[in-house]
Amino acid sequence: MTKKLFTIGHSTHTVEYFIGLLNKYSITAVCDVRSKPYSHYNPQFNRESLKKSLKNNNIEYVFLGSELGARSENPSCYIDGKVQYNYLVDEPLFQQGINRLSQGMNQYTIALMCAEKDPITCHRMILICREMRSITDQINHILADGKIETNPEAENRLMNALRIVPDMFKNRDECIEEAYDRQSHRIAYVEEEKQSTAG
Repeated sequence: MTKKLFTIGHSTHTVEYFIGLLNKYSITAVCDVRSKPYSHYNPQFNRESLKKSLKNNNIEYVFLGSELGARSENPSCYIDGKVQYNYLVDEPLFQQGINRLSQGMNQYTIALMCAEKDPITCHRMILICREMRSITDQINHILADGKIETNPEAENRLMNALRIVPDMFKNRDECIEEAYDRQSHRIAYVEEEKQSTAG
């Protein structure tokens, strides 16, 4: 049986609505991939509060933000203060996180959780799911309205958003990889001190 993986963004949902989305798709574990598992504007999704709410609904919680977060403690993963996803994926810590996620999928129905509402603007798809495609072809994004967008559908939407179209020089697979590369650069974390001195 093919292992399934879901993703979800907590956005500005109430915790009740969020848990309703998880229950709709029989999610049994949430994998928090935020580098900083706290939200000033949505405190219901702070790590401790969320973990308690999930436990009360018989959903497991695991924090993998250190392994699979969009930031890195390793300076070699940055160029001019910006994280490089192509460097990040080669980090032993990141690969350790991918392995833990893959193993967990044998026992649980997992949803990768981050803050961003839209998967195509979040590292949960652009960084993590890009890697997970070699492990499962059953990746589904739970959207804010409760509908499912498959990863291939999200990839098509990403290509359309970036105006990348297959032609005689590039086939669809090559265009998808180009879209991931370009979006990686657009959304990658930039160190705050670099941001404040930029421009």
